[in-house]
Amino acid sequence: MGLPNLLSDDRNSTELETYTSWLRKHPCGLESFEKMMKGAKGKKIVLFLDYDGTLSPIVDDPDRAFMSPEMRAGVREVANCFPTAIISGRSRDKVKEFVKLNNVYYAGSHGMDIMAPTSDNEVEEVAYQPAKKFLPAVQQIKAVLEEEITEIEGAVVEDNRFCVSVHYRHVREQDLEKLEEKVESVLENYPDFHVTQGKKVIEIRPTINWNKGHAVEYYLHILGHTNSKDIIPVYIGDDRTDEDAFKAIQRRGGEGIGILVSSIPKQTKACYTLKDPSQVLIFLQSLARWKRASSITDP
Repeated sequence: MGLPNLLSDDRNSTELETYTSWLRKHPCGLESFEKMMKGAKGKKIVLFLDYDGTLSPIVDDPDRAFMSPEMRAGVREVANCFPTAIISGRSRDKVKEFVKLNNVYYAGSHGMDIMAPTSDNEVEEVAYQPAKKFLPAVQQIKAVLEEEITEIEGAVVEDNRFCVSVHYRHVREQDLEKLEEKVESVLENYPDFHVTQGKKVIEIRPTINWNKGHAVEYYLHILGHTNSKDIIPVYIGDDRTDEDAFKAIQRRGGEGIGILVSSIPKQTKACYTLKDPSQVLIFLQSLARWKRASSITDP
């Protein structure tokens, strides 16, 4: 099993091309907003959002990735206009703890823990957990990793319920190879798991045919929109794992919008870009205003 090379994390992406030329292929979502909404006129939007790096900035301490009050208000407002789901690699409970909204859907563990929206008077009901049988192994991996990497300063293990994250943002560069070896050694005993690379994080997941793209398709299914041409799914995310969602939208043959959040050129299946969470907030506010205006003008 080969792990992603931590030493080359995100470096190749900056060498692809200049940001200006990249934007010609992946235009700014704010500047292209009217064009997007023209294509959405007369159709129903379903909104999907990543959390870290999209609704909150990437921070040194993953436990302090708080969203701003302004962003919370923006998400609340847009969720009152459109069905809205937050799909994160974090545990579902952690994401809900950060977001603190009852009018959105929550999916944790890269879509492996899906739950429907709730109200104050309703009991939560799990919609789908395709990796449930792996829970005991996930807990074993977490415990072994915590023991194995204690000597590597700055490495942090996070329990995301159906997957495990190893954060290395504060690990010295000379220790990265050792961290790779530790993770690879642990996973030799768990052949049903694989690793993916995020932003300064190694993510360990069950090897099943399920990702954020499948979560998007599942939500569209439970909302009754599987094959509907009247639906425009909009997905906004910043990470490599969000590419699965962009691909799922791409498979709809143009009936959907993928937006990558990035300030540097990256290979992506998204059509549009936003530079950072502050632009995401402006986009969400614009989306809510557009909905209110179209509701007034529609007969």
